[in-house]
Amino acid sequence: MHVLAVAGPSDSGKTTLVERLVERLSDRGRVATVKHLRTDPTVDTEGKDTDRHRRAGAAVTYGITDDEGWFATGRERTLDETLDQLAPDYDYALVEGYSSADLPTVALGGREHAGETVATAPDADAVDVDEVVGALHGLEPYETLGSLVAEVKRSPDARYAGAIATFTGRVRRQEDADDDPTEFLEFEKYEGVADERMATIRDELEARDGVHDVRMHHRTGLVEDGEDIVFVVVLAGHRREAFRTVEDGIDRLKDEVPLFKKEVTVEDEFWSHERPTEEG
Repeated sequence: MHVLAVAGPSDSGKTTLVERLVERLSDRGRVATVKHLRTDPTVDTEGKDTDRHRRAGAAVTYGITDDEGWFATGRERTLDETLDQLAPDYDYALVEGYSSADLPTVALGGREHAGETVATAPDADAVDVDEVVGALHGLEPYETLGSLVAEVKRSPDARYAGAIATFTGRVRRQEDADDDPTEFLEFEKYEGVADERMATIRDELEARDGVHDVRMHHRTGLVEDGEDIVFVVVLAGHRREAFRTVEDGIDRLKDEVPLFKKEVTVEDEFWSHERPTEEG
């Protein structure tokens, strides 16, 4: 799922830009939208903006308040939880507001934001939607274990498969009780080369007898303590080839794909080639 945030002052036309993006992207796939609400979601004020999202063609819309209430349903709903739920079923998620979220962002009216800048403009009317859509498709998608499992289940060969095996690597806080706790890891990849190598590994694994589909994804940027880093999902005829291929997949990804890892603990920070550690 490709995720894009639109941030800006209230008079910059954020909802108008979301409408234009929904109209353009809904021809390519299913679009979900998320609106940052600053009022009680039961009060029909900013809810009018979510209605505009739907009329533009969004298949589903969520509104989320600062205290994590969420539009039309209940409490205790975060942006991350919402995106994780959307990822298996939607091709795009457009997030209105949330300038503090680490998401690819179109920034209007000079709004500061935490995520990667996709485009800037004084207001919505000044945004070239075609350029934004093109840039969005060049960015790393938002993947979860659930979204990758959903992909392999849609494989044309799924009717021949009796097993789905998965691996999830996560940020381990400590190796031993005496270790300094890890706060986060930072990953960088050799652009182009890493994706090409991962695609080759996937093709070679899928060429095995009894293996029908393979999905692999490794996050880049900052990944905090306890968060997921890497996924390998294998659709296979039987459990033995599924388990064997998952293990080989993660081993080859770690050994062959040029990814660089920096670990930040409460006391220190270092790149993995300086002081190796292992996750997963």
